Amino acid sequence: MLNDLDDFYYFAVVVEHGGFSAAERATDIPKSKLSRRVDQLEQHLKVRLIQRGSRHFAVTDIGMNVYQHAQMMTAAAQAAYDTVNHLTVEPRGVVRVSVPISIAQNELAHILPQFLKKYPEVRLQLIISNRRVDVIYENIDVAIRVRSKIDDDPSLIIRKFERDEEYFFASQAYLNQYGQINHPKDLSEHRVLSMVDDHTEQVLTVQNLSSDALLKVKINPTVMGSDLILLRELACQGGGVALLPNSITKEALALGQLVHVLPEWTVPHGILHAVYPSRRGMLPAVRVFINYLVEQLQPK
Repeated sequence: MLNDLDDFYYFAVVVEHGGFSAAERATDIPKSKLSRRVDQLEQHLKVRLIQRGSRHFAVTDIGMNVYQHAQMMTAAAQAAYDTVNHLTVEPRGVVRVSVPISIAQNELAHILPQFLKKYPEVRLQLIISNRRVDVIYENIDVAIRVRSKIDDDPSLIIRKFERDEEYFFASQAYLNQYGQINHPKDLSEHRVLSMVDDHTEQVLTVQNLSSDALLKVKINPTVMGSDLILLRELACQGGGVALLPNSITKEALALGQLVHVLPEWTVPHGILHAVYPSRRGMLPAVRVFINYLVEQLQPK
């Protein structure tokens, strides 16, 4: 067993400088300490590494072999230290980020270019998926999530952001063909494009903006898929009515490709938030990325 790797370091120092006195002058490590640590190493290895004498210093054959290995061990330890020091002085290195598809395509697509310009030594490894990831087990630095209820996990730090409001949208061509929608219950008779993809029959809870009244509406979606961009394009092409965040419909509204449907009604939305392991030992690259998310995703 390697009980004390420092002894190999002291031995390598002595051999490198050709003696205990020379090593003391070069490193300011007391000669007595160097001699004691080398003696401990010889006792531990049960071999003679250095032949000592009042005017004689010689490294044994086995001592030279050990010295070569001690040099490699010292170099490896220094490389490990340099790696950590390199990562902890300035923001650099890889940050693993889990993010839902819609958030990646909308929010991150707009804010990441400036981040990468500001921190050119930081690389982002984006795990873009709507599946729930285990932050600790999968070695994720930051997970961005949208949940109606935030998990109470004591091993994770949580930062909440504001969620973009979501409304119903359709093309005017669709409404001309299938009729106007005057009340949420009318949705049960329309072609609905749903982001929920695990049930063919769904119940939608909508909220009146003026009274805060909640209403449950049963729908049978024509298309179910967790990609908001796809749903937006289908709605623009007359495919049905979609529940979409304002952030991805501005251009389509300006171009007349979409119109608001039931503008006085919305859906209680999930909470956009980020989770990450404890701040202890957090690398600067992860810290600046989290701070950037807070800066960009909080309400202006």
